[in-house]
Amino acid sequence: MTARTGVSALLSRVGATSALTAAAMAIPALLPGFGSQAEAATLSVKALNIAASKKGSPYKYGAAGPKRFDCSGLVLYSYKRAGKKLPRTAASQYNKSHHLSASHRKVGDLVFFHYGRSVYHVGIYAGHNKIWHSPKPGTKVRLEKIWTRSVWYGRVS
Repeated sequence: MTARTGVSALLSRVGATSALTAAAMAIPALLPGFGSQAEAATLSVKALNIAASKKGSPYKYGAAGPKRFDCSGLVLYSYKRAGKKLPRTAASQYNKSHHLSASHRKVGDLVFFHYGRSVYHVGIYAGHNKIWHSPKPGTKVRLEKIWTRSVWYGRVS
């Protein structure tokens, strides 16, 4: 069986709704050397989905879930549940991530908001210039458009 017919057979069995998930699982087995990239992508997508599942959870300074979150607490919680331990604060999370340009960002990457050289906020990139985050006191976890160009991107591996 070739890689192409193997993927086709797999996709026909799982149906259209889970084709992307199936491809993410099948590609590492079919392409040597692709595993570590696919595993990082899968980790990030899992973390993104976990953050999205917390939609509507109230903001609380210093909280890291499971019912209340601050910005870095939501990232910490989401990645921990996905299988990766991160530092507690947004600045520490930035220092621990692999830095990348906006043109290389992918769904599940971290978006760090900064003033000068100081990171003050973090969210998880959801695509289409939007993030999942826990914004500030009096708000809830939500999907929101990135509102500034003063952002840096980081990838967790």
